[in-house]
Amino acid sequence: MRQETTFSTLTLEVRSELINHAIDGIKDRAEGMQGCDLHNTLFNEDYYLIGRYEAEQWLNKVGIFHAIDVIKEYEEMNFGEVTTDLSEAERVCNMFVYIVGEELLGELETLRDLWDNELSEDNVNSIIDELERL
Repeated sequence: MRQETTFSTLTLEVRSELINHAIDGIKDRAEGMQGCDLHNTLFNEDYYLIGRYEAEQWLNKVGIFHAIDVIKEYEEMNFGEVTTDLSEAERVCNMFVYIVGEELLGELETLRDLWDNELSEDNVNSIIDELERL
């Protein structure tokens, strides 16, 4: 039985938004990159949203306290402490998207199979096709 992820609990609108963000980034930058570097490139090199107001509005779609809970659990489990400034909407938004992006890409069988490989154009197209089917 498949374990429920934070990504799978989001609204269809938010899931579609994040999938489209990933697809756009993959189209622009993924070819020639190692599969294991894709998450960092898509969800860590640039902010998902810039600006407090925009971040607050986006967090209202997912629930600010839900996002904070997800971040706290993730960081405590992975780092032993919470390091994200939870009083800053932009940081909360972008860290939440980072975590959900990790879950999203973790669902892709194609990417799991290519984790240690350089991504070819065919690989990139396969990853995009798989994202579009989610």
